[in-house]
Amino acid sequence: QVQLVESGGGLVQAGGSLSLSCKTYGLSFSTYTMGWFRQAPGKEQEFVATISRNGGIADYADSVKGRFTISRDNAKNTVYLQINNLKPEDTAVYYCAADFAPRQFDTNRRASAYGYWGQGTQVTVSS
Repeated sequence: QVQLVESGGGLVQAGGSLSLSCKTYGLSFSTYTMGWFRQAPGKEQEFVATISRNGGIADYADSVKGRFTISRDNAKNTVYLQINNLKPEDTAVYYCAADFAPRQFDTNRRASAYGYWGQGTQVTVSS
């Protein structure tokens, strides 16, 4: 059974940092492109970041570029999202997702492409 388990969310003041983790179970992690998405109250889900199978390629939403860093450890079946200089508009539930990727350099911004999702972790930024 495939599971994606996020952790690391919390309440933080604006300008602070958080480190999110997503550990996966039951899938061949190194064959999956991984992504982070978020959904704020009353808003649609949006793409945040994605990373290729080998970690060599990363792509970010413009709103987080320069503040967020996605990384992965294939030996630990885990993807990470380092979030710095948090802003109140970053408040959302953050989800990790896995997309089977035939090519090692594939990334993907489309939520519909991801077949597996975690349950989400809440990030709340106070001003």
